[in-house]
Order: sequence, then structure tokens, then C-alpha cells
Amino acid sequence: MKTAAIILAAGSGKRMQAGKNKVFLTLQGKTVLEHTVQAFQESALIDGILLVTKDTEAAWVAQLIPQSKYDKIIGYTIGGKERQDSVLCGLEYLPAAYERVLIHDGARPFVTEALIEKLLAQMTPQCGVIAGVPVKDTIKRVDAQGMVQETPARSQLWQVQTPQCFYRAAILECYQRAQADGFAATDDASVAEQYGLPVKVEEAYYENIKLTTPEDLETAGIFYQRVRKQKK
Repeated sequence: MKTAAIILAAGSGKRMQAGKNKVFLTLQGKTVLEHTVQAFQESALIDGILLVTKDTEAAWVAQLIPQSKYDKIIGYTIGGKERQDSVLCGLEYLPAAYERVLIHDGARPFVTEALIEKLLAQMTPQCGVIAGVPVKDTIKRVDAQGMVQETPARSQLWQVQTPQCFYRAAILECYQRAQADGFAATDDASVAEQYGLPVKVEEAYYENIKLTTPEDLETAGIFYQRVRKQKK
């Protein structure tokens, strides 16, 4: 059974305020995207890597992450306007021989082999598995005027991360149905849930952050050293 990682690198990164795609920012001497790809390249559980990029950045990504250096790369494909569009592009490009797929944010460079193994061990054709961590703060649901409507039990709330892992055929069908219906979501699990595919959350770690704001980049240097120690 072959397993692929779809790495999403087609975002704009406006909140990072860096003037360029955040996956091209430098972290410990390499771009964020290089760190992310390297994690999957080194994983014994991953057979192939597919990079989803912006059309204007495709040539640069192929130069930065060449198949000659990262031999698990299946190819490079162009994403869409929204994350959901990019995931569908990746799923449709991915060869059918890859039965299992891990969908991962290119700007989330601290994924580990232990997490990949943990997620894949729980996945079945009938149930997807996603990474997440319990929320630390009390969460309030408020209305448009800022008035509190509900305080959900913190014990039932999780902060969702990637990888989000599914059997390719199952999640592809969900994404295709979502496109036909005009259903929009911000993560893969939401698309699966919408079309009746169960999803389980497996506990990851708080260092598995997505670099989104300038503050995240400052924190990343600390997390980089911490995750490196965990790998040893």
C-alpha cells in the first residue's frame, strides 16, 4: 500500500506581512518549505510527495525543491484560489496507486516521523485521522455584537493541525461533491464530515504550528531546536 504526502504551498501569506509567500521565508538557514518537505522525504512511511504551488511560483519551487535532491517527489501541480481548491487539484493529480494521503500545510515545518506513524496507524478506509491538540484557553461563542452565547466545555475542544490523513478515494469523492455543491471549508476534515466520512483526532504537540504571523516566525526558532531534540 503506497502513501503520499500532498504539501500545500500555494498560499499568499498576507498575515505574515513578509511581501512574499511565507513558505519561502528562512528558518535556520533553509526555507520553511524545505524543512517541511525534508520531514516527509526522511519518513520511511511516505512513498511519494506532491507539491501544490501557485502558477507564478511553480518554476521557483521546482528549482528550490528539485526531484534530483528529493527523490520521493511525484511532481508539482498548480493550486487554486482557496486552500480547498488546491487540495482538490492535488488529489486529482495524485496517481491512483497512492491509496493513502496525508494533506499537509507547507508552512507547518515541524511534523515528525512519530506523528506521521501515529496518524497512519489509526486510519482506515472508513475513517480519516487528523492531528490536533487540546485547547488551553476557555472558548466563547459570541454573536455579531460580541455578546456571549455559549461557553463550550473545554474538554471537548481541540485545535486542529495537519497532517490530515485519509484514503485517497474516500476524501477525493468528498472534495468532488463539495465542489459540485459549492460547499466551502477551511480544512479537510470539515469536507469529510460534511459528506459522512468519520474523522478521528489524534493528539499531536503544540510545536506543530503553522507559521502565519511574524510572531510565529520568532517562536519557530525555539520550536525548531525542541523538535530536533525529540527526533534524536
